[in-house]
Amino acid sequence: MKETVIKIQHLNHYFGQGQLRKQVLFDINLEIKAGEIVILTGPSGSGKTTLLTLIGGLRAAREGSLLVLGKEMCGASPKMLVEVRRSIGYIFQAHNLHRSLTALQNVKMGLELHEQYSVSEMLQKSAEMLELVGLGERINYYPDNLSGGQKQRVAIARALVSHPKIVLADEPTAALDSKAGRDVVNLMQKLARNQGCTILMVTHDNRILDIAERIIHMEDGQLTVPSLITAETH
Repeated sequence: MKETVIKIQHLNHYFGQGQLRKQVLFDINLEIKAGEIVILTGPSGSGKTTLLTLIGGLRAAREGSLLVLGKEMCGASPKMLVEVRRSIGYIFQAHNLHRSLTALQNVKMGLELHEQYSVSEMLQKSAEMLELVGLGERINYYPDNLSGGQKQRVAIARALVSHPKIVLADEPTAALDSKAGRDVVNLMQKLARNQGCTILMVTHDNRILDIAERIIHMEDGQLTVPSLITAETH
């Protein structure tokens, strides 16, 4: 029986205060097991990215229960949010690489919350991860000298270098052509399976839905009934 790594019960979330308060998530209930690849779809403004940021500990949830790796994120302290973030890798629509840093230095940033590693260990692990994503010969390249697909591979390496238990990806293929997008998600799938981590991905890209075990749709801040993808569709 696989453990539950994300368990959400009756989650509501709001932006603003008083008369300006606007509810953006309504009674969200969701469980995600270890090793699952789950895709979250839905129109722009439906609350997908907000949900992702709450799961990722980028802000504290407001109301209900949001358990991530057994830790309650509703009303969590900044210290608790940082602790949970150590077990999560993030891949964003824009690769969010620092232009002044090499690929190696960008990936190393994914280890800087992990105090158990020396600088030399961080650099070694970062180089090994870039090798795994096919960029071993470009570790000293700056982002401006990499293609869009290569930049996103660096972002994947940065997200996975710490061997996170959960990877959260927000539109990771949006800026890529169909081949580069497919290569990127295949790489995410392969590395995540090798590391045994869970992937929750927000996407509008219908070309990559087949990598998921489950597709969940969100509209107007509410989840609709999840659909299962059978093994035959892979």
